[in-house]
Amino acid sequence: MKNKIFKFQGKVQHYAWGGFEYIPALLGFENTDHKPCAEYWMGAHPSASGKLETEEGLIPWYELIQQEPDKHLGEKVFEQFGELPYLLKILDVREMLSIQVHPTKEEAKKGFEREEAAGVAINASHRNYKDKNHKPEVMVALGEFWLLHGFKKEEALQQVLETVPEFNFLSKVFMEDGYYGLYKMVMEMPQEEADNLLLPLVEREITTPHTKEEPGYWVSKLYNGVLPNSNIDKGIFSIYFFNIVQAKEGEAVFQGAGVPHAYLEGQNVELMANSDNVLRGGLTPKHVDVPELLKHIVFEGIEPNILTGEVSTTGEIVYPVPVKDFGISAIKLENGREYVSKSKSAEIFLVMQGEAQCDDITCKRGEVFVVLPDEEYTIRGIENVVIYKAFVPLEKAS
Repeated sequence: MKNKIFKFQGKVQHYAWGGFEYIPALLGFENTDHKPCAEYWMGAHPSASGKLETEEGLIPWYELIQQEPDKHLGEKVFEQFGELPYLLKILDVREMLSIQVHPTKEEAKKGFEREEAAGVAINASHRNYKDKNHKPEVMVALGEFWLLHGFKKEEALQQVLETVPEFNFLSKVFMEDGYYGLYKMVMEMPQEEADNLLLPLVEREITTPHTKEEPGYWVSKLYNGVLPNSNIDKGIFSIYFFNIVQAKEGEAVFQGAGVPHAYLEGQNVELMANSDNVLRGGLTPKHVDVPELLKHIVFEGIEPNILTGEVSTTGEIVYPVPVKDFGISAIKLENGREYVSKSKSAEIFLVMQGEAQCDDITCKRGEVFVVLPDEEYTIRGIENVVIYKAFVPLEKAS
């Protein structure tokens, strides 16, 4: 392989919460089987590697990286990470995702080694740590996007506890024991007690009209407006305790270690560290390990930080993230305008609008190309173009 610029084919993931139309329309295929298309992975994850279009045909990028890591990653990235340290995705969130918390890198390593020593199978349903890596992530909204992000500030949470009748008795717990005591109490509550507490609340919410800014909207959506008999999901507490955030098109939210969050609805571009480590806190039938969850949450109220991006000297809009694993920017080019750069790491480019040409490769909406490290390149907008670029910020990776 002499080239350093390649067209790229990612991998669609058919999780049950995904939509049926957005990703097929973006990628230009008919969803004849009516499968949920939840995520489109663009990276070199061993379980679902994308493929480079080479002169020898389509080849999984993961395999090529194994064969020639310096060429595909660059010496500095290979030394520091030993792999492509990020995974770029498109998400189409039709049904709410589980409440999640990601561990720090140090805690992920300890947790992974602990479960390995205990002989827990890597694919066991109760396994918490699939690898030794942390999983920070940033999402950029592709339209109106809704998510839960961190605990409400103290005054706002106290107001919720005082105004929701079923939660009144928790007000004293919060005043005396803070965020940790409150969350521990509701997450460790016996299921029968949680059902008795939450059933009247769910019944009231599903019969009351709500806007998306209100917790009741998401409670009603969780149960599709139908009152369950029992086994109420304790994630409902989090819908009331966490910030409900609306991100508009082009706005971004970063999820760092310890910040509880859940994607609720919409489409986004997501960039994350190459990890599967997720500790769940509800809104899911999957395993919830409450003691482990409580070890890793940051128990403080936060004001969600909506990133609008900063225009760099190259004209691209850069979303600043406080990690070494990845960086993301948006490149907007009017017809005929050019973006000239030199890659320091492997860079993935996702065309979300218009059509772009990079050297002798042309990509339209939904298509992806990769530039390998240490390559000078020029991107020209054939129509008004919007491209998302994923890269490793080597100025941080030391």
